[in-house]
Amino acid sequence: MRRLMLVLIPLLLAPAAARAQHPFNVRDLVAMDRVGAPAVSPDGRSIVFTLSTLDLDANRRRSDLWIVDTAGGAPRRFTADPATEVSPVWSPDGGSIFFLSSRSGSMQVWRQPVAGGEAVAVTALPLDVGSFVLSPDGRMLAVSLEVFPDCATLDCTTTRLKAREESKASGRIFDHLFIRHWDTWADGRRSHLFVVPVAGGAPVELMPGMDADTPSKPFGGSEEYAFTPDGRAVVFTARDAGPAEPWSTNFDLYMAPVDGSAKPRDLTAANKAWDTTPSFSPDGKTLAYLAMTRPGYESDKFHLVLMSWPDGAPRALATDWDRSPGGIVWSADGRTIYTTSPNLGQTSLFAIDVATGRVRTVVEAGHVTGPAVAGDRLAVAIDDFRHPAELHTVAPDGSGLRAITAFNASRLAQVKLGEAEQMTFKGWNDETVYAWIVKPIDFDPSKKYPVAFLIHGGPQGSFSNNFHYRWNAQTYTAAGYAVVMVDFHGSTGYGQAFTDSIGGDWGGKPLVDLRKGLGAALARYSWMDGGNVCALGASFGAYMINWIEGNWPDRFKCLVSHDGNLDEQFAYYATEELWFPEWDHRGTPWTNPEGYTKQNPIEFVKNWKTPMLVVHGGHDYRIVDAQGIAVFTALQRRGIPSRFLYFPDESHWVLKPANSILWHDTVLAWLDRWTKK
Repeated sequence: MRRLMLVLIPLLLAPAAARAQHPFNVRDLVAMDRVGAPAVSPDGRSIVFTLSTLDLDANRRRSDLWIVDTAGGAPRRFTADPATEVSPVWSPDGGSIFFLSSRSGSMQVWRQPVAGGEAVAVTALPLDVGSFVLSPDGRMLAVSLEVFPDCATLDCTTTRLKAREESKASGRIFDHLFIRHWDTWADGRRSHLFVVPVAGGAPVELMPGMDADTPSKPFGGSEEYAFTPDGRAVVFTARDAGPAEPWSTNFDLYMAPVDGSAKPRDLTAANKAWDTTPSFSPDGKTLAYLAMTRPGYESDKFHLVLMSWPDGAPRALATDWDRSPGGIVWSADGRTIYTTSPNLGQTSLFAIDVATGRVRTVVEAGHVTGPAVAGDRLAVAIDDFRHPAELHTVAPDGSGLRAITAFNASRLAQVKLGEAEQMTFKGWNDETVYAWIVKPIDFDPSKKYPVAFLIHGGPQGSFSNNFHYRWNAQTYTAAGYAVVMVDFHGSTGYGQAFTDSIGGDWGGKPLVDLRKGLGAALARYSWMDGGNVCALGASFGAYMINWIEGNWPDRFKCLVSHDGNLDEQFAYYATEELWFPEWDHRGTPWTNPEGYTKQNPIEFVKNWKTPMLVVHGGHDYRIVDAQGIAVFTALQRRGIPSRFLYFPDESHWVLKPANSILWHDTVLAWLDRWTKK
């Protein structure tokens, strides 16, 4: 067993404010300012970024743009309009910043001079702009708009939407899936790319008639498309799979001329798996992108692929590196590509040599996001268990890491937080498994502390070293709990074979790891009260809670199941992304019924006995609310103490500030009820 002490990120705390004043709680959590990814000026001297702040009265967060010097100093507000402002992009000459703003009543692209002056609308389109990319010469924008694919003009889409709004009939007719996705019902529109001159002019559609989305929904953004170096075309990611879309992961890269004179051309048709994130080298001679190799598997490892532009054959880079890159950032000389990836309970920053494929670690500890080249340094956002994200810079060799923002320093100085450390143990098949332990605040080793046993979702996910805004360990440690988080088999960041091992075995290896991990933590830390443990999880974590209820009887004082499946067979027919269960359960319910029944919590309801809090969102279409209602029904019918917290306006996540507060208050009260009598 090996222990790794958490590496803390310096946050420029003033000495006078170093003493904590009260236990951290959910109100502190939602009040934290949230710093977005850095966008660096062309000269490398300045960084623009989004800052999200709480507006509790309006029950939302507001987002503004700020600028800070790469060398450090006091950040300065760049925009102050009450509207939402996001996605900042520098003009090629560094004199102005383009961004998305809703200040006109719809989301449009605006531009504001850096030296001072008012923002000016660049687009005034009849539809909201979802994302945008600026051309290399700054003369054109590629924007994404929600349109009906069979409409030849934007007016056609707006007219159809108006007629639908004015109709007294509310029914909708569907001929194929998706009918809904994650948290949104389909209405026939697709996110398509258009090119708009910055100086003004009619938008030109690049994807006419394509029954596909760019960016991909719901998580894709502007990283999924790019102008070619000469600005004459756009390369973009799309899944044009027809009726097979719900069970296909075949995203391809397409190229379309900016004048719309030709249909998009598929550049990666040979690969039937996922291709995404096109990025051109600084000299314009190489296209880099990310590609999976196994069709139908969304958690396959991404490979970094290079293609000599425009006619070269693709070649994979760093094929022996057993991590999955999360993006592409070229160095100024084009010799290095920077990327982040889950890595042994961290999200680390790596540098990959383009010539040799050699990989080295730049920043290992913490949760690193949004890398960008900033002159002779790199700019990143970093958070960890004890710190929300702040902007940092670091030398390319990993030296000289320093914070350049400290928006939450005063808030952190006023709260008490628990210390985190990492441990390993022998899990399934005696293979090494990692876990995080977070100590209660005001820790006293002579005391006994109840345990909050957190189980992550995915299942191809990780409870890594980051400041999470939904499952934050500090909300439990401040309430007097020790926290144990096991990255069981199936988790990411430990090699692809470890991730793949979950397939066909949801209730097997993960449960073995959770059993052994909890046992190892209790044996190692005598101050943990093994007789007072509650287990909590969401998504796959909630599936595992429902599975534990029937397959690990009498172990826990209480359970919390948030958005989890009770019946895997029914879940297949009620969910939307069918590639997910078909891969993990090795087929469909009619071709491999055993793959679903052997993993099915509903088969073990007869063993249930542990008190459980059930939570579900009404707009969760990934795991439908009927599953949560069914769990609560089973608990009530069996006479097991239980409670149901339902959010009719939330999806797979609880995002509204007031709802987040209610969630945390309810969950902690449930834990206290069963562990602190």
